[in-house]
Amino acid sequence: QVQLVESGGGLVQAGGSLRLSCAASGGTFSSVVMGWFRQAPGKEREFVAVISRGGGRTNYADSVKGRFTISRDNAKNTVYLQMDSLKPEDTAVYYCTAGAYATASSRRWGDFNYWGQGTQVTVSS
Repeated sequence: QVQLVESGGGLVQAGGSLRLSCAASGGTFSSVVMGWFRQAPGKEREFVAVISRGGGRTNYADSVKGRFTISRDNAKNTVYLQMDSLKPEDTAVYYCTAGAYATASSRRWGDFNYWGQGTQVTVSS
């Protein structure tokens, strides 16, 4: 059983940056694919980014490509989401997720087994 705890959310002005962190425990971190999803009010949870077990492969939603960067530190059991050039439409609860059978191409929430509680990101215009 993998437990995930996100941190780093908050309020930022448009054009600003935030760095989300997700600390994992209870499993072998390097054996799971890690990802980030987000959910805005009244909308479905959507894929943001995914990173392979070793960190060598990443994929992003088109809406964040070039602005967000996912990375992981397997020695620290932590995955990060660096968010730059933030826009008001990035406002959402951001969820960290882990998938024992996911791949670096996984984009469906059903591909992932474990979820954090989420952290709120609010971007003001």
